[in-house]
Amino acid sequence: MPINFRTLDLNLLRVFDEIMTERSLTRAANKLSLTQPAVSNALRRLREALGDDLVRRGPRGVEPTPRAMVLWPMVQQALLQLKESLAPGEFIAAKATNTFVLAMADATAAELMPGLIGVMDREAPGVSIRVVPLTTRDPRRLLDDETADLAIGYFPAVIAGLTAQAQAGEAVNFQHQRLYDSDYVCVMKRGHPASQVALTLENYCSARHLLVSFSGRPYGFIDEALTALGRQRRIVLTVNQFFTAGRVVANSDLLTVLPRHFLSVTGIEDELIVRELPFRVPAVHVDAIWNRRMQHSSAHAWLRGAIASLPRRLKAG
Repeated sequence: MPINFRTLDLNLLRVFDEIMTERSLTRAANKLSLTQPAVSNALRRLREALGDDLVRRGPRGVEPTPRAMVLWPMVQQALLQLKESLAPGEFIAAKATNTFVLAMADATAAELMPGLIGVMDREAPGVSIRVVPLTTRDPRRLLDDETADLAIGYFPAVIAGLTAQAQAGEAVNFQHQRLYDSDYVCVMKRGHPASQVALTLENYCSARHLLVSFSGRPYGFIDEALTALGRQRRIVLTVNQFFTAGRVVANSDLLTVLPRHFLSVTGIEDELIVRELPFRVPAVHVDAIWNRRMQHSSAHAWLRGAIASLPRRLKAG
């Protein structure tokens, strides 16, 4: 049955958006400052109007139907556009006092933050930034929970998954933008025995290694590449920061793998020897990723634009 937009209460779409975001009628009611019966009644009315259950009870709250998953991104976008159009104050960088939270690794922060502070000084002196550690290669939960406004890093599996969803015509709840590319290199201290000879697969695997792992898991993409070749390496230390890795390697006989672009900001580049890896690994694609609900926020758009300009500024400098 076709929907009669003349009689459809558009407030029901706000309720639908909160239910989809929270996956719980109780939490949606709290966010909307309504009672749970009022939210349940609104959901019933919207179900009747659309001819679909929209959500069903699940083990952890409610689970959306396929129709709801198709509708939600469009409803979100429409509500955000309406909110931006009716909001009393547009984001004005020179007068703003916003605080943005960015999730990223220390190597990424070292690369981008000096430039971003320069942009803030010139354009938005009242804005503040909080950088929180990135402890995962999948930051979507951080963005869903609003723990971070933007995540920046190397997210190959996430980006591939979002691209596949978009190509299949499925709802995609996250946006992303490529910031810059780099590659990984093997790093060791000056005078390391491996620096005196060609770095072959054999002597690479026979060395002792340090792994940078955000999650603490002692197995990374380098190990995946080695496994594909029927080889493995011995990891004797795992740390969660690139700076720590650089300092440890400069004072030990361990080898590590670091992003090439990071070396120039370590402050100890002259203490390190860099060698190309003796096997193929994927390039480093550094992406910004954010929740789609932030797409039409003028404040978030300024933040994204400021960060997207940094790689160009770095290259120009």
